Amino acid sequence: MKKSVLLSFDLGIDGDYENMYAWLDDHKARECGDGVAWIDYVYPDGNESLERSLRASLEESVKFGKRSRVYVLHRSEDGKIKGKFIFGRRKSAPWVGFGQRDEADEDCEDCEV
Repeated sequence: MKKSVLLSFDLGIDGDYENMYAWLDDHKARECGDGVAWIDYVYPDGNESLERSLRASLEESVKFGKRSRVYVLHRSEDGKIKGKFIFGRRKSAPWVGFGQRDEADEDCEDCEV
């Protein structure tokens, strides 16, 4: 199965960028900004989800630290855009507190856009 995905990655100061870049190059990724890449990812049909397949493939090639983060965006089978951290988690945004908010936003692990 083939899916187009957008990967956002932050491996930290001492991150394994060399192997991450090699993995991206091997998958013919296109650059979309600092730490952002677009790939047409091919994974086997079956029970394994896109996110699990991507995570397993990346783990084979890249060493991830405690602070490494990789977020994937893709279109689901029902046509919705889905986003999920396959490494790491959401952290406080640097822009929080600059705008006017009426209520707190809910955090989500598997967001639909």
